[in-house]
Amino acid sequence: MTIADNASGLAGQSRVELLIVGGGIMGLWAALKADRLGIDTLIVDEGPMARGASGGLLGALMPHMPDKWNDKKQFQFDALLSLEDEVRSLEAETGVLAGYRRSGRLIPLPKPHLRTIAERHEREALVNWQAGERAFHWHAVDASPSGPSWPAPDAGEAGLVHDTFSARVSPRGLTGMLVERLRASRHVRIVEGCGVVAINALSARLSDGTTVAFGHCLVAAGHQAFPLLETLGPPLPRPLGQPVKGQAALLKGDIDPDLPLLYLDGLYIVPHEGGMAAIGSTSEDHFASPFTTDEQLEDLIARARALAPVLRSAEVVERWAGLRPKAIDRDPMVGPHPDAPRVVALTGGFKVSFGMAHRLADAALSAMIGRPSLMPDGFDLRNHIAVAARVA
Repeated sequence: MTIADNASGLAGQSRVELLIVGGGIMGLWAALKADRLGIDTLIVDEGPMARGASGGLLGALMPHMPDKWNDKKQFQFDALLSLEDEVRSLEAETGVLAGYRRSGRLIPLPKPHLRTIAERHEREALVNWQAGERAFHWHAVDASPSGPSWPAPDAGEAGLVHDTFSARVSPRGLTGMLVERLRASRHVRIVEGCGVVAINALSARLSDGTTVAFGHCLVAAGHQAFPLLETLGPPLPRPLGQPVKGQAALLKGDIDPDLPLLYLDGLYIVPHEGGMAAIGSTSEDHFASPFTTDEQLEDLIARARALAPVLRSAEVVERWAGLRPKAIDRDPMVGPHPDAPRVVALTGGFKVSFGMAHRLADAALSAMIGRPSLMPDGFDLRNHIAVAARVA
């Protein structure tokens, strides 16, 4: 067990105002928001901070489609927009760079009917992608504004979509910045190498045998949060969520960090600083080896090189695999447990967690400070429990 410099340790400690289980992107944002509120907080993780799914490579911050607008899409839009200011403020405070850039996104349109749909979405973005005087666009264009190598011209028979709202961030840069800020915190203690093995309505048992009583507990342990939360109520016919394996790669070459993200048929290409581009990602519900890469990743790399000719000479400098949390109703899972109201879920957010975690943390903490959660009803833990309770 490693205790951070700002931690007084667990010796003699029997109670904490807020216990956060899990030091990934969700838990780190929750700890920062708790610190700003002056809440005495302990955050614990079975490994080092942000070494699970939050320690990946991709960092794509992409909005939902601008059509069929609803409260979930609005919540994500507002979160993605506000993340920029959060990051800039923390970069100034810590001196750590998160690798954030609103670089936009290009989506090739391989078939003519997709152009018709894209033009409809272009009109819908004029209405839905607005924030005061700021406007973002979903342009249907004939050719790439980034030239013939980004992407290859034959990728888009019917042109491309140029989305000006998408952004990217370095996952390790952002989590590293949050950890740096928390290590200087007055109210947050960090314990690494010590997870939570059991939880009840009022206390948690850690892997070193320590029992910690809490005023509130945020369960932000990724896919491991689901079985912990399931123990708090009656048995459910189906699990609250599952781990989904993802594989990704990092390539290094002559890659301009200003380039927009590329997306086509589940393939993401995300330019980063230093001539890097992240390639991903697989989504595997069934797997034998959670943390090793295989031919599925090699296929993605080959597809990426075909889509973006500039990558053909790029070197693969890292291959990564990890387990991401997918809640039963896919949406983020946030809010108090109905049978243990001092225990609050903060997990899920499959493929969207990095862009929304700061706002989801606000919603989770609202339960303990008596504020409205201001999140879509579908995100609420009670909704996920209701879905899991239905007989398949």
